[in-house]
Parts: sequence; C-alpha cells; structure tokens
Amino acid sequence: MAETRVQLSKVDPVWDRIRTEAEDGVRQEPLLGGMLHQTILHHPTLEQALAYRLAQKLASGEMSEQILREIADEAFASGPELGSAARADIVAVYERDPACHRFLQPILYFKGFQAMQAYRVGHWLWQQRRHDMAYLLQMRVSEVFGIDIHPAAKVGKGIMIDHAHSIVIGETATVGDNVSMLHSVTLGGTGKEEQQRHPTIGCGVLIGAGAKVLGNISVGDCSRIAAGSVVLQDVPPKKTVAGVPARIVGEAGCSQPSVTMDQLLGYG
Repeated sequence: MAETRVQLSKVDPVWDRIRTEAEDGVRQEPLLGGMLHQTILHHPTLEQALAYRLAQKLASGEMSEQILREIADEAFASGPELGSAARADIVAVYERDPACHRFLQPILYFKGFQAMQAYRVGHWLWQQRRHDMAYLLQMRVSEVFGIDIHPAAKVGKGIMIDHAHSIVIGETATVGDNVSMLHSVTLGGTGKEEQQRHPTIGCGVLIGAGAKVLGNISVGDCSRIAAGSVVLQDVPPKKTVAGVPARIVGEAGCSQPSVTMDQLLGYG
C-alpha cells in the first residue's frame, strides 16, 4: 500500500504534458530551445519551474532573481496547495480561453496566470506574517503585469483571467473556485473601514470586462456579471446582472457560466 501511494504521488499529468509540449516546442522552434530548457525542461517539478519563471519576471534592482526564487521555492515547498491551485489554473485557462492551445502557454506567455501564481506566493507570505515581503511582491506584480491583487485577499483555484490588464482585487475580497474574469475588472471597497469592505464572489462566477463590484456585497455561485456593469448590491446565485447600477436581467443561462464563457445576454 505504501509503495502504491509513492507511485501515485509521482503521477503528475499536467506537468508531464507541459514537458512534452516544451520538447515539441524545441523541435518546432529551435531558437526558443534555450528559453524552453531554462524555464521548463531543466526543472523536475512544476513548482520549481514556476518559482524560476516568477523570479525571472519579477526581479528588479530592489530584489534579485535569486532571492525571489528562494522565496517562491520556499512557498511552494511549504504550501502544497499552491501547486495544486496552479495546476487547476492551467487547466482552467486551457479549457476556457480559445486562444490557449497548450498547457505550456500560460506559464510562458499569459500574464493573468503568472500574476495569479505570484499572488499565491504573496498570500502565503502574508499568512506567514511576512507582510513587507508580500507588499513588495504585490508592487512588482502591479508594475510588471498591470494587475493589483492585495496579498490578504482570498482567491480560490481554477481561476481564469483573460487578457488580465488592469485587474484590481482588494484586501478583504474573497473569490471562490472556478471563477472567470476578463480585463479591467475591479473588486473594490467603499469607505475607509478596516473590516470587510470588499465583495465576496461565489464559485463558478463569470465577470465581464470592465465590470466593477464594489463594497461588502455577495455575488452568488454561478452568476454572470455583464461587461461594464457596476454592481452595488448582492447578486443571487445563477442570475445575470447588467447595467449601471447593475440589476437582474435574467437567469445565468447555464449551470457553469464561468466555464462556457457565454457573455451574450440574450435580449430579444
């Protein structure tokens, strides 16, 4: 039984597929061979590859690539949930983004995925009460990727952020599993209170481009928020809201709007 558990622990279909795609990439585009070897093929695990990639992207004169990599390696080693969430995020991007044709792409090219994994490392640091280091990482993610996620925010797994530019997620926000959002989404606060002042987003929610969800409100599971909407009140589960301010305009249209990515409201 113990031997079976060891064998199962070595099964990693997501990482195996990424490595295979990287090997194919070397054959198809030899000029990228060095980058693919350094970023993917040189590493024995997805976690180590992510630590390398994040350090490479976020290093600056204030914090070296080596130190950032050590921090990320520590986070992934101490928090196995970070690696599980990264795998779920990769699959989510592949399944929901029609521009994603390989598991390899999010790691190499998609700033929404990269920023989300950097946030996860920052959140781990925040939980360890290493707040200044978490703030530094948040700042670099904002500078490099144009995405600002407070390290204290709570974000689930299976997250897909398409295009991802100008995403803002505030300190007391909570985002459930399997949520999809497009660029320029804000999960913002109202007022200056220090307690809960940001929204709680349920599981399976689809948030359209430019939508603003503001204040201590709840968005129910499997709901849709139309592009450009400003949501100021609670949204029941499985509903579609649209407008400024947003109001309920119908049902969600399907059981998993964040997976189907159907943003058409179906007006007559």
